[in-house]
Amino acid sequence: MTDAIADAKRAMRAELRERRHLLSDHARETAEAGIQAQLDALIAERDVRSMSCFLSTTTEPGTRKFVTDAVARGIRVLLPVTRNDGLLDWAVATTDGDISEGLFGLPEPVGELLGPIAVNDVDLLVIPAAAVDASGMRLGWGRGFFDKTLGSMERCPPVYAVVYDSEVVDEVPREVHDQRVTGVVTPTRTLTLAPTRR
Repeated sequence: MTDAIADAKRAMRAELRERRHLLSDHARETAEAGIQAQLDALIAERDVRSMSCFLSTTTEPGTRKFVTDAVARGIRVLLPVTRNDGLLDWAVATTDGDISEGLFGLPEPVGELLGPIAVNDVDLLVIPAAAVDASGMRLGWGRGFFDKTLGSMERCPPVYAVVYDSEVVDEVPREVHDQRVTGVVTPTRTLTLAPTRR
C-alpha cells in the first residue's frame, strides 16, 4: 500500500466515522427502517433462501431487525465471526440467539461456528462498508476481513454493501486487494453498480 493511498483511506474513514457519530437517534431509527425495507425487497426480487448478513454496530445503518425478521420467515442467515488470522467463521442466525463482543468490539453471534467456506453456498452476501463508489469499489474499515472473504470465493453470489445515502460517493481510494461489490443498499434505495462477481 502506498503511503498516499493509506493516508487517503485513513482520512476518508475518519470523516465518515465522525459523520456517523453525529447522527441523531431519530435518524438512526429511520435509517434502520429504510434498510429493512430495501433488504426485504432485494431478497424478494432475488428469491433468496440463504444469505449472509452482519449485526450492525450502534453507528452503522441498522440490520438487526432485518436479520431477526428474515430468520423468522425461514431464510437461513449466516453471520460473520472474526478470527485472529483475518478470516471469517460463520454462525447461523437464530431468532433468540445470544450476541457477544467479538474482536475489535464487533457484535457477533454466540453458537456453533462454521468454517470460512460455509458462506460459499449462499444466494446473497450483505456486508458492511464505510463507503462505496459509483464503480462498486468498497471502502471497508481497514481490517480486510471481507476483502479476503470475497477474494477467496470461487463462485461469488451478488454482494451488496450497506451504507448511509451520503456514503455513496464518486470515488474511494483503492488498492489491488480491494474488492468490488455488486451493489449498495442505503435507507432510501438499492443500486446495482457492477456485474455479479464470478
